[in-house]
Amino acid sequence: QVQLVESGGGSVQAGGSLRLSCAASGSTYSIRSMGWFRQAPGKEREGVARIYTRTSSTYYTDSVKGRFTISQNNAKNTMYLQMNSLKPEDTASYYCAATTSSWSLDLAETYNYWGQGTQVTVSS
Repeated sequence: QVQLVESGGGSVQAGGSLRLSCAASGSTYSIRSMGWFRQAPGKEREGVARIYTRTSSTYYTDSVKGRFTISQNNAKNTMYLQMNSLKPEDTASYYCAATTSSWSLDLAETYNYWGQGTQVTVSS
């Protein structure tokens, strides 16, 4: 089992920055990829960014490219999402997720473990 605990959400004005953290504990050796998803009211959960834990290769959805950076600190078993130039449309609950799979990493269903979520609110 893997436990994920997020922190770092909050409220900022458009153009501001936030950094989300996701601390993993438990059987972290089994994790192949970790990612950040977000869900706004009335919308489906959307994959924002993901990182392959063994290679640190990253992927971003188009709407956040150039603004968000995903990273990991293996010594601390922690993943981060640095969010810059935030826009009102980035407002959502952000979830950290981890998977033991190497396939279909764009699908939320692939992820075995989820954090509790942290709210990000961007005002105009």
